[in-house]
Amino acid sequence: MRLRHTAAAALGALALVCTQSASASAATGDFSYKFVGLDGHPQSITLHDPESPACITLPETVDPDSSEPAFAPHNDTDTWVMVFSEPDCTGDSWTLRPHGTAATDRLTLRSVYLTDRTG
Repeated sequence: MRLRHTAAAALGALALVCTQSASASAATGDFSYKFVGLDGHPQSITLHDPESPACITLPETVDPDSSEPAFAPHNDTDTWVMVFSEPDCTGDSWTLRPHGTAATDRLTLRSVYLTDRTG
């Protein structure tokens, strides 16, 4: 009886270990963008080694009814990035290559998806 309980506990522990998700990885480098602050002046944000793959809704732009979209994204990470016109990686999208140049101020975004595809 004790052997059966021990075996069941070992199998349960093994199942738990196998079902845990893999730890998140991070893109190496910086992803930056600009946004208009509450004072009406442009400000810059840089995400250092952001989690990937992951969708990140930019907190400064989360509510389309009360905030302007961010602009001028710059992907200086080692992964391909997709920027989206709406929160939660929805809407129109554009792809930015790894270690690219800064995009124009006309390219606006509210969320970004960092892939796990390196360049």
